[in-house]
Amino acid sequence: MRPRLPRETAIVMFVVALSTAATCGLFLQGVADAVAGPPARATAATAAALLVVVLQARLIWESANRRINARSRAALAVIAVVCFALPLALGPTWNGAMLAVAGMIAVTLPERLSVPLVACAALLASAITLGIGAPGLEALFVGLGLPVAGLSAYATVWLCLAVGELRDARAELASRAVGEERIRFARDLHDVLGHSLQAVALRAELAERLLDRDPARVRRELAEIQAMARGAVQEMREVVRGYRITSLRTELEGATAVLRAAGIDCAGAPLPADLPRHVHETLGWVVREAVTNVLRHSGATRCAMAVRSDGARAELEIVNDGARRSAGGGSGLAGLRERLAAVGGALHAGPADDGAFRLLATVPLEETG
Repeated sequence: MRPRLPRETAIVMFVVALSTAATCGLFLQGVADAVAGPPARATAATAAALLVVVLQARLIWESANRRINARSRAALAVIAVVCFALPLALGPTWNGAMLAVAGMIAVTLPERLSVPLVACAALLASAITLGIGAPGLEALFVGLGLPVAGLSAYATVWLCLAVGELRDARAELASRAVGEERIRFARDLHDVLGHSLQAVALRAELAERLLDRDPARVRRELAEIQAMARGAVQEMREVVRGYRITSLRTELEGATAVLRAAGIDCAGAPLPADLPRHVHETLGWVVREAVTNVLRHSGATRCAMAVRSDGARAELEIVNDGARRSAGGGSGLAGLRERLAAVGGALHAGPADDGAFRLLATVPLEETG
């Protein structure tokens, strides 16, 4: 089972909180040692650590939201100066502070700059560690730790950005499906009505030219125009009826394909045999609206659809695991309730006990008035 993704803002806030906690951990030993010394030294050390933590949280937030600017690079410079100055001024217990520099370089600067700068920062950190009298092994660990910290920060922010891009892709898929359906409908109208309306226009022009010379021919042409206009109206009704009357099997197959394309796990639903036409039409509309809600209003990763019949009623059940972000109300579901009520059916939609969002539509097999 794939994990359920929260909203993008919640993910970014979690990443900022986690990164802030990790950065605080880099300063714990140094602050503890500073507190045991003179008050002025403790105050300065604590203020420097807090400054780095605040600036680091800001840079992570801006990077995850694609808001890096000149002020962000200025904040990076302040972090670098403070973190490299702390071990020189306060001793080896502050060596861990230098690890924060690599992570901020990775999330603030483009790759062509961040990679060589992290390498330079690693060499500088090793040199500072040796210069303040720390063992060579510790200098090696600090030098290797900077690239690891940079890669970790880069991967974390990259995952935040990837989640946002996936959500945008899902919305684009839903919008494209609607646009393609509109194009198909417009094409059908053009193909069906274009010839008939052109013929009506030509007959009307002919009748206008014959108006004074051959009234009998004009009457025949007008009769033909009336017949062709009625035929065009009937053809338009057939197109609209074909568009509005849906096949439940077609809708289920299309919904399964769209959900899978959007990255939502969805299995096909077998249909009971010999469902009446009004059941296909009504439940087909339910499938359309439910899938639209899943794509637009939920963060679902799984969606299950089932169609059942007990001999008296047909039942469609659609369950997705995005209950916290599914829209339980709105005009879409209200319209479905009205449509189902018109054929004697009912609709129930809302969060289930297991945390999923459940939609259940029932339609009687005997068509009512």
